[in-house]
Amino acid sequence: MHKEKHRTQHVGWLRAAVLGANDGIVSTASLIVGVAAAQAAQADILIAGVAGMVAGAMSMAAGEYVSVSSQADTEKADIERERQELKDNIEFEKEELADIYVDRGLDTNLARQVADQLMAHDAIAAHARDEFGISEILTARPVQAAFSSAGTFALGAVMPLLAVLIVPSSIIIPAVSLASLLCLVLLGVLSAQIGGSSNFKAALRVTFWGALAMGITAGVGALFGIAV
Repeated sequence: MHKEKHRTQHVGWLRAAVLGANDGIVSTASLIVGVAAAQAAQADILIAGVAGMVAGAMSMAAGEYVSVSSQADTEKADIERERQELKDNIEFEKEELADIYVDRGLDTNLARQVADQLMAHDAIAAHARDEFGISEILTARPVQAAFSSAGTFALGAVMPLLAVLIVPSSIIIPAVSLASLLCLVLLGVLSAQIGGSSNFKAALRVTFWGALAMGITAGVGALFGIAV
C-alpha cells in the first residue's frame, strides 16, 4: 500500500516552530535596535540582547506548554464526556454520528451502516474525529510545542546577536535591521515550502510585521535616549 504524506502532518510542530523563530528574530532585533537607539554602549546592547534571548525562549516554552495543555485538557474532557454518553445511550450516539454523515452527503441508510461499522471498530475515535474534529494529526501536543517554540526562538535570536558582535557600534541599528529582515524573508520562504503556501505572501507577512516592530521600538528607544 502506498502511504500518502500530507502537509497537515506538519501542522503541530510547524506552527510552534514558525512562531518561535519569528518571535526570536523580531523581539531580539527590536530589543537590540531600541537599546542602540538610546545610545547605549555596545557591551550593554549585547547583554540586553542575550538576556532577551534567554527570557524569550523560556517565555515561549512556558506559554506554548500552558496554552496547548489547555487545548489538550479540553479535548480530553470532551472525549471523557463522549465516553460516558456512549455508555448511557449508544443508540442515540449512533444516530448522531449517522446524521453527521448525512449532512456530508451520504444517504440515510448508508450513513447508518457507516456509523455502525466505525463505532464497532472504535466508537470513541469515530466521535472524536467526526463530531469534535480531533484526530491523531491535529491533536494537541504540549511538550512538542514547548520545545519547538523555545528552540526556534533561540535560533532566531542568534542572527541579531551575531550582528552586534561583528559590526562596529556606529552601524548596529542598520546592520541588525537588515540581517533580521533577511532572516525573516528566509523564514517566510521556508515555512511556505513546508506548508505548501505562497513564498511571496509568507515572506511579506513576516517581514512587514518585523519591520514595523523594529521601527516602533527604535523610535521609543530614541525618545528615551533623548529624555535621559
